[in-house]
Amino acid sequence: MSESVTITKKELVNRIAESTGQTKVVVKEVLQQFLDDIIDELARGNRLEFREFGVFEVRERAARWAQNPRTLEKVRVPAKRVVKFKVGRMMRERVCDEEAPEPKAPAANETPKPASAQTPPPAPKPPTPPNSNSPF
Repeated sequence: MSESVTITKKELVNRIAESTGQTKVVVKEVLQQFLDDIIDELARGNRLEFREFGVFEVRERAARWAQNPRTLEKVRVPAKRVVKFKVGRMMRERVCDEEAPEPKAPAANETPKPASAQTPPPAPKPPTPPNSNSPF
């Protein structure tokens, strides 16, 4: 996988303006209004569904106890609202689903190994049992 690059709103505006023939000012206004409306709807507790892309919704996260890692002091974390995003089919297919990598062609001076001679991937590690002294 290649190193990721940060794409800004300005870069998206430039790309959309170029591909649609609209001015950057118009594209920026439409994009900003779209983002503002998403925020407003989520603030109202509404669910936003964009077919093939995904679903945004607000969930209530329950209050819980946490532990300060430096002092080991128990701290109460209050309940709060969080935004959840569920990936849609098209995004999952293009971004999340890993395709099998293309087999690498052997070098000119290298003979390919038969499939039976290749080593299998390592077995996954078994889960470690939880610490019986932990309150979590």
